Amino acid sequence: MSMACSSLFSPNSLPNFTTRPSRLQISYQPNNLAFSSPQHDTAKKKVFPLASVASIPYQPINVDYLEEEFSGHGVTFEDIDGSCVAKMGLENGSTATLMLPSGLITSYKANMWHGGTVELLHTIVSEGKDGTPAIQGGLSSAFSCGSDGEVWSPCNWTLHDISGNPQEFIQVELISSDTVDMVEIRCIVTLNEASVSSELVVSNFRSSSLQLAGSIISHLTVSTPEANYAVGLEGSDFFNMSPVSSNFFIIPPENSEQNNFIWSPMRFLSALGARNEKVADAAHSSFSESDEEMTGEENDSYKQLKEKMSRIYTSAPTNFTIIDRGRRNSVVAGRNGFDELYLFSPGSSHEFYSKYSYICVGASAMLKPIMLRPGDVWKGGQQLHNPNL
Repeated sequence: MSMACSSLFSPNSLPNFTTRPSRLQISYQPNNLAFSSPQHDTAKKKVFPLASVASIPYQPINVDYLEEEFSGHGVTFEDIDGSCVAKMGLENGSTATLMLPSGLITSYKANMWHGGTVELLHTIVSEGKDGTPAIQGGLSSAFSCGSDGEVWSPCNWTLHDISGNPQEFIQVELISSDTVDMVEIRCIVTLNEASVSSELVVSNFRSSSLQLAGSIISHLTVSTPEANYAVGLEGSDFFNMSPVSSNFFIIPPENSEQNNFIWSPMRFLSALGARNEKVADAAHSSFSESDEEMTGEENDSYKQLKEKMSRIYTSAPTNFTIIDRGRRNSVVAGRNGFDELYLFSPGSSHEFYSKYSYICVGASAMLKPIMLRPGDVWKGGQQLHNPNL
């Protein structure tokens, strides 16, 4: 696949993303694998272990120790109900909040032209099944991996490294604690003066191929979907599909009731059972051709998002803009390493500035999984750029 970044994302403001799997030139050394960045060399830091399975209680995170170990980078830590909240802050006022061990980015406050900051991510807190608070929304990865008949999802993350400074950028590197042998998954969150980005780095040390399916999804807070417009998608092919199944994805009740099937990356990979790209292509073809009315071409260069929609664009530009005429701001959503763009709107039947006032954008591999051969390293990410300075 070949994707080029817009000039909006310069090498000085975002990490360098690779758009296709590369070949490993080193032996299997997961604990010493270094990831390069145009801004720094990653220092080796101690990994703080957490339980790898949801049924096992997380080991307590020593917030005081993290403060001491990673001081000076512009990140503070706080313990909230057993979860660790990492707050990243730059001197220009931009901030981002990251939760461990979930890896969920719950907040991105961007510096604006008027001198203040505005929250760009939409997050809600509700009561979970067991009565504990459940957080949804924000920016998160919803991925599943498949290899040799095994299918699993990276859901728990441990802190591996922090670099940067409050004057320029802050970069937090996480590593998945619930992966399988010979597969390493890292997540790199970067806060710059005008953007926040999340990048996945997947290394396949196995002797067999590895498939990835899913999306990096951002819930953008809006006044109401009716006042929001997607700019730059004209001429892009699309495929209408059911909403995504994810721990953090917000689905209004009427959307879930109208859909007998909620798209799940784990179920998708399990159903494919594909051992090579030909089988995956055949499964994708039968899925997309089952209903010709589900496909089309976007004919609106200034698409209003007032109607309910859950859609994959298969030929969308790398960067496009969401304009909110109610809040009088905009966000440029960019992706690297992904062919597909996911766009979701809950519709405008809800109250303004309410629980369902959001738009979802995702850098995605939902219709066709990403294939990593033995020895491949794949990188893919999503960037939210603030053009309102």
